Amino acid sequence: MDGRALPPGDVQAAMKAGLGLVPEDRKGQGLVLGADVQENLGLVTLGRATRGGVVDRAGQRRGAGEIAGRLNVRMSGLAQEVRTLSGGNQQKVVIGKWLLADAKVLILDEPTRGIDVGAKVEIYRLVNDLTASGHAVLMISSDLPEVLGMSDRILVMARGGIAGELPAGEATQDAVMALAVSGHDDVEE
Repeated sequence: MDGRALPPGDVQAAMKAGLGLVPEDRKGQGLVLGADVQENLGLVTLGRATRGGVVDRAGQRRGAGEIAGRLNVRMSGLAQEVRTLSGGNQQKVVIGKWLLADAKVLILDEPTRGIDVGAKVEIYRLVNDLTASGHAVLMISSDLPEVLGMSDRILVMARGGIAGELPAGEATQDAVMALAVSGHDDVEE
């Protein structure tokens, strides 16, 4: 980050450097399903909201309310259990906790998997707003039209490594697929 190597496997160092991860499995890795929206939104910032062992719950509530409103999370209130939200609103909560933490680089792993078309459009708009405001977004997706529509630059991975890079203006489904299958002809059937 910013020209500095981060210690491998050090989650705290990555978070401190401004790196955020929205995992593919939002229910298993991105949320605490038995907790409410406010608690989930405050997970990443809990450490800095704590002084002398006491959590600034009012500050956490205020920040959660601002982010939930900004992301248009459809809920009955911040006390609603996150498990009862739609998939798209759950995904907004996962993204929202990193926005609340002011992550500089956001890694989105399959960010629109399992959400409806309307929520996808909202996620796409959010990603565009983030990049326009100077944030970096690394989107990992197996949805080729999504990749082509959302990317400034596309890195294609195959066989455990980077098979090639395409600027968005030169990227087509055929070009991406050609890179994805490159070097696969020597694989035994």
